[in-house]
Amino acid sequence: MSGSAPPLPAGTALRLRQCDDCGLTVRLSHAEPGVDWRCPRCDAVLRRHRESPLVTPLALAMTALIFCIVTLTTPFLTLRLLGQMRVSHVESGAYAFAHDGLWLLAALLVATIVLVPLLRLSLRLAVLGGLTLRHPPPWLPWLLRAHERLAAWSMLEVFLFGALVSYTRLADLAEVEFGPAVYSLGAVVLAMVAADAAFEPQAAWDAMESRGLMVAPHRRHKAQRLPAGQPARGAQGEAPIACHCCHRVAPARPGDPCERCGTALHPRKPRSLQRAWALIVAATILYIPANYYPVMTIVTLGQGGPHTILGGVVEFVETGFWPLGLIVFLASVAVPMLKLVGLAVMLVCVQRRSAWRLAGRTRLYRIIEVLGRWSMIDVFVVAVLIALVRFGVLASINAEIGAACFGAVVILTMLAAEAFDPRLMWDAAGRNAPAASPHREAGGQPAAAPRLATGHSATDA
Repeated sequence: MSGSAPPLPAGTALRLRQCDDCGLTVRLSHAEPGVDWRCPRCDAVLRRHRESPLVTPLALAMTALIFCIVTLTTPFLTLRLLGQMRVSHVESGAYAFAHDGLWLLAALLVATIVLVPLLRLSLRLAVLGGLTLRHPPPWLPWLLRAHERLAAWSMLEVFLFGALVSYTRLADLAEVEFGPAVYSLGAVVLAMVAADAAFEPQAAWDAMESRGLMVAPHRRHKAQRLPAGQPARGAQGEAPIACHCCHRVAPARPGDPCERCGTALHPRKPRSLQRAWALIVAATILYIPANYYPVMTIVTLGQGGPHTILGGVVEFVETGFWPLGLIVFLASVAVPMLKLVGLAVMLVCVQRRSAWRLAGRTRLYRIIEVLGRWSMIDVFVVAVLIALVRFGVLASINAEIGAACFGAVVILTMLAAEAFDPRLMWDAAGRNAPAASPHREAGGQPAAAPRLATGHSATDA
């Protein structure tokens, strides 16, 4: 079983790729393993080349799945208080949320730390394992498409950090012991990070296409002789459209399915501004009660009361755990505010057709995408605490409505970032013509050569 992808068909050594962040179309030539192609305009990674694009990610995904199963089937934390003992599992917080009437948080917890990680690892194993077969099953593109859409919603590493923050609070209350699931969770997080670093979805898509795994019938266009400078189009005048899922660039009409993965093709995300504005407004409205109402109520020997997000930060600082207080403040207060303000600024700039700091705004968008899920730390902290501290009059911690509001803010801002199309910022500034040829940037001037990690150059599309 070879460690490299099957050879690409003739004519695919040079491939078109449109940057997801700025909309520039470039042509990628052959590159050595270890080379990352980057956009010459916004520095986004366009394509990664790995030494073993199929076998290494397959082995790491299998390792991560085994550790994930161990994590979900063994005890997580054990708490002993005045002769009483409680044992929790990773998913125990979901049952506690449901007991407190917060069913949406219970469903969110199960989805992000149980269902999505298991499903995503299983899909990756099925895709990579299928590509090693002599005759791969025809439904592999559908599985890889689902795998790509689940990427942002697997949050085991965020849950692990939330559990460590919870441990600092529990250690002051009672005796806490780590169960096998804590160590296996650390192992699965490391294995998943390594698996994500080794896996390049484009290599899998190219391997599928080279072996004829296409979900839509291939449309063959007759070659046409075009005047110099005229955009390349299909037989019926279709302009090239980049698939947002598999990144294949080919002539098509808006709304047509991608031939490789079946995703509906659109030059830009449909109704991007309207959907992003609606989600930002909803998140802003919920951000107020999320910080005003308590996220949990802590009672010890009949004393205690409700705790807000900011109250928890103050408590960490007062007890000497100021680094944890800073981290919780950044993840639960500063990052949600950054996402709301940053996305609002981007939307306003698009509507005002502003060219102000385009590259900087694009980098800010990438930061918002990466950091968005880490705001779930506070929700996971509450989940770990309420799952363990249930000792009646001795000590109890219950989730409150503030946690539900905050969880909704996190999800809405993640959906808003996903709905927003950063290419619109470059379109509004006149950098991308609506029907620009893939051979030149808007305005007819050749694009700069893409910068590569190893100093190689890519030719302009």
